[in-house]
Parts: sequence; structure tokens; C-alpha cells
Amino acid sequence: MGILIGLVVTLGCVLGGFMAMGGHLRVLIQPYEAIVICGAALGTFIVANSMKTVKDTGRGIVEALKGSVPKEQDYLETLGVLHALMRELRSKSRSEVEAHIDNAEESAIFQVFPTVMKNVDLRNFICDYCRIIIIGNARSHEIEALMDEEIQTIRSEKLKSYHAMVAVGDGLPALGIVAAVLGVVKAMGALDQSPEVLGELIGAALVGTFLGIFLSYAVVGPIAAKMKNIREKNNRLYVIVKQTLLAYMNGSLPQVAIEFGRKTISSHDRPSIDAVEQSTMNTGAPEKQAA
Repeated sequence: MGILIGLVVTLGCVLGGFMAMGGHLRVLIQPYEAIVICGAALGTFIVANSMKTVKDTGRGIVEALKGSVPKEQDYLETLGVLHALMRELRSKSRSEVEAHIDNAEESAIFQVFPTVMKNVDLRNFICDYCRIIIIGNARSHEIEALMDEEIQTIRSEKLKSYHAMVAVGDGLPALGIVAAVLGVVKAMGALDQSPEVLGELIGAALVGTFLGIFLSYAVVGPIAAKMKNIREKNNRLYVIVKQTLLAYMNGSLPQVAIEFGRKTISSHDRPSIDAVEQSTMNTGAPEKQAA
């Protein structure tokens, strides 16, 4: 919603100012200039990136339009599933805990937390490091280094679409110039026409420069920045898991360990201690069902 409101304000101010200066909107309607610029931008985007990145960029744009950042419930469910698993690690045998980790889709614990269940990458991240804890031979500082490396890898993968969008945005002004040059070439072929016709052709050519710069700085650039912001916030869930499990490995009780994870959440989004306690109280139900 924020993106749409921003675009409406931007277009309203730009076009409104143009009209206030006595300009005519009809002059700006140059579909073939738009085809040259947008088509060239799309083509170079496909050339420069793998199909996986192209598809992920589409998903990133949808996420940006929807504002798909983690909500309080997402944080509570992440902390809740960690609390439940740590309780299992403390009180149950290795085989009982492995049943939840090796078959997370059918685990009574994960089924209580649908947000984590749907986030396959996060769920696998949790299960992988719980499995390492079960083995019992790993040192916490070694696990921390491994987690940092994996989180950085995940971040790099998630931001490939952002860098691809930035590259497109950087190239749009130049593509606008290409469209403008083509328009000027067309105008040069009409030098024998009246000044009115020639002026209209030159004006249409200059619209290409305007369109390339406008799309770069007022559309593609802001959407790319929004994509990065959303992906960074979603990546914060992995940091929560990291800090919580490391605290547990260093001897903290489950209730104390999840406080380590809670503190890594931005103060603006961080759920209260009472909300976390209320959420983790519900993790007793899976244990009864499993029994």
C-alpha cells in the first residue's frame, strides 16, 4: 500500500506541476518510447541474470507491494517453536526429539506453529542445528561461526534480486537516452516538414529521456530499496534462531534462551515478555499429543 500511495503522490506532483506550467499531457503519451525503454530494460535484465533470479525478482516485487515483513505473530511463533524444541531436548530421549526434526511436516510441535511450518527455509535451518545439538559433540563457538556463514549465504541469495533491480534502475536513464536519440533520428528525417510537426517529433524524442530518468529514480529504485528492506527483516528470523540456540548450548534454560532471541528483534517490532510467555505456554499441548 505504501508503494502505491508513494507512486500516486509522485505522479500527481510531476504531472500536476507539468500541467501547471502550461504543458499538455497528450505530449507525454509516447507508447513507442516506453516500448523501447522498458523492452530494452527487460531484455538486458534477462541477459544479465539467471532464470532463478528473474523469478525471485518477481516474487520480491510482490513482497514489496504487499509489505510482507514479519509481524509480531511471526516472531512469537519462531520463539515458540524454539522453546518447544528446547524443552524436548532437555526432557526427552534422542529418538523422540529426532522424530520431530527428521519429519517436521508431521511433527506435533511444528503443526502448532503454521507460520514456521510454511517457511521451509527457516524450518530446515532450525532442524539442521537442532540435529547438531542432539549429536552433542559440537562446540558453541564452532556452531556460531557456521550459523554466521549460512545466514550470510542466505542473505546474499535473497539480495540477488535486489542487486538485479538496482542494475536495471541504473541503466534506465541511458536507455532513455537511446530512445531519445532514436526519436531525434526520426525527427531529422522530417526536416522538410512544418515547424509544428518537427517540434512535436522533437518533443516526443525528449519524452524518452524523461521516462528513463523517471522510471529509474521514482519507480525501480524505490521498489528495489523496499525489496531489500523486506528481505533484511525476514532474514532477522534466522538471527533469532541463532542467538536462541547458542544461548541454550551455553547452558541457558529454554525460557532464558528465548529471551536472547527476543532481544535481537528491533524494538519497534519486538513482542513483550508477557506476550512471549503467553505464547510459549501453549507449547505444552504438543507434548501431550505426542505422548
